[in-house]
Amino acid sequence: MTSRYKPTRRWRLTADSVPYVLLAPFVVLFLIFGLFPLCFSLFLAFQAWEPAAGLSSMKFVGWENFAFALEDEWFWKSLSNTAWLALVSGVPQHLVSIPLACFIHNNFKRWRNAVIGAYFLPYITSTVAIAMMFSSLFSTDYGLINQGLLAIQNSWPWGSTPTPIDWLGQAENIKPAIAFVVFWRYVGFNTVLYLAALQTIPKDLYEAATMDGATAWKQFLYISLPSLKPMIFFGVTLTIIGGLQLFEEPFILTGGRGGTDQAGMTTAMYMYRTAFEFNDFGTASALSWLLFAVVAVLTWLTNRAFKPRGGGA
Repeated sequence: MTSRYKPTRRWRLTADSVPYVLLAPFVVLFLIFGLFPLCFSLFLAFQAWEPAAGLSSMKFVGWENFAFALEDEWFWKSLSNTAWLALVSGVPQHLVSIPLACFIHNNFKRWRNAVIGAYFLPYITSTVAIAMMFSSLFSTDYGLINQGLLAIQNSWPWGSTPTPIDWLGQAENIKPAIAFVVFWRYVGFNTVLYLAALQTIPKDLYEAATMDGATAWKQFLYISLPSLKPMIFFGVTLTIIGGLQLFEEPFILTGGRGGTDQAGMTTAMYMYRTAFEFNDFGTASALSWLLFAVVAVLTWLTNRAFKPRGGGA
């Protein structure tokens, strides 16, 4: 008597199912680490919650967290500090990186990659390492920045007594020091963006302009700059978003406290302190959504500012 074996059915991928299988890991990770935290943060913004007491201790408080945040002096101070740092460190980034990219594009052919790599190096360097390095450079007594300034003051013909500057201890000096560090770190990143955009401009435009007698300045003003407009919009948008979310540099330079008179406390730092120091996760979530609203409005205004005149998209 012969036995019969039922053949095992093997699951095989079809051409239609392959894209879904390949996308599944990203979708799962996005749902767990992206969408869920976002939704939970929005839910938490309307709750009063202390994590140590467990999820059962959540209490719905409606708009109280938002009302408290809008009436909080520290929130407005942190927002003004953030706006100051974003403006003072962000605007010079583009004012320097655009002509710097043009200079590298026009004068460096063989060594262009090496030069742009040197400018890009601060962006890929660890933020903690950068902040610790500048903490040493900004040291009042032994920092190289003060030593250089004192050497310059000693060489002045008038006999003024040189005094070191307390960069990270005096309220009026904290924000300029942080802004300089942020500028130094991100100017190379913007230079790479503009250099990439410059390489897409057809050389025929410059050749025709040269034959017509246009100077290098006019070529920059009427060819390079208008062609860079889409990349300028992209770079400015990134600067606004990154500037309003500034956290690592001021956190490390001020020891996580914002410095004297909270002069270096940004909104992201205040959110962190509200959640993990004051143990108020509901208000911290409300602060995050208020900051999101500010970023969204400024991004929309930037889009309007760069929108082509005449009703173009």
